[in-house]
Amino acid sequence: MRHHEMPRKLEALLAARLVPSAHTDPSASTKDSVIHSNLRAKLPSLVSSMAAADHSPDIQLSQTRHRATLVESWHIEPGSTVLELGCGQGDMTAVLAEAVGPTGHVVAVDVAEPSYGTPVTLGESAARLTAGPLGSRIDFRFGTDVLDRSVDFPEGSFDHVVLAHCSWYFTSLGQLQDTLTRVRAWARRLWFTEWDLTPASGDQLAHLLAVLIQGQIEAAGSRGQGNVRTPFSREGLLRLLSDSGWTADSSRSVDTEGLQDGDWEIAACLDLAGAEERLAVLPEPVRQFVLSQADVLRAIAKPCGNRALAAYSVAAH
Repeated sequence: MRHHEMPRKLEALLAARLVPSAHTDPSASTKDSVIHSNLRAKLPSLVSSMAAADHSPDIQLSQTRHRATLVESWHIEPGSTVLELGCGQGDMTAVLAEAVGPTGHVVAVDVAEPSYGTPVTLGESAARLTAGPLGSRIDFRFGTDVLDRSVDFPEGSFDHVVLAHCSWYFTSLGQLQDTLTRVRAWARRLWFTEWDLTPASGDQLAHLLAVLIQGQIEAAGSRGQGNVRTPFSREGLLRLLSDSGWTADSSRSVDTEGLQDGDWEIAACLDLAGAEERLAVLPEPVRQFVLSQADVLRAIAKPCGNRALAAYSVAAH
């Protein structure tokens, strides 16, 4: 696309990366700043509500702080109703529950069963959250696929729908598009955040390469249960939103300094590259290409402290 005339539709989509929302005014931003000024102050209590904090408190603090920073930039007022897709262990769920206040409600959905996860399962984490002060604001629904027609909500049931660092888990872009289309009638606003495939600096290349290798293995037909199954760019998401009935209002980059996800994905990728049964089903040229890229990843990755890719946040209506 870079060397040819850009189609007008795509040009408009990409412009959303740079242009602030026409629906956002300074007074609204100020009000939201006041509303969520206590999120960072509540970090200790939010972290303590997470079962994973018993194992790695510093990691939980950085993950919760990242999500609090995201919600502080979103216009989620007290009393709001929120549908969260791909809630996992509830890192974002806890922050959302704090933001909506005692009169708000969060329905947190995940296709995985409560027994999924290590060292803390989804069910264990949810039990810890619901037993705490935020519990009455949260309705966890595990083993739930919103594409199942038995799962339904009346039109306009939610003020917001949130997808936070969960979209690469989808098995295909088609599945993600169908999901975005399905929830369109249920919520007025969409808040979406994911890792940005475009690196901002050279020390993010190891994380990027780890993501691309995992995506190639999945795309070539070797399916697994990893965190990275269908990686796509920010521009790809903007195209998908348009095709799903959503209109992107704004898009911005989000700093991820201090997050450990780069290390996690590099380790997961190298483990995958050593899994003969996963690679055996690949066409031989693809398998050799994957192994060569894994060699490069081993050469450029640090034992720990690899800088994570930046993230991006998109608002849509």
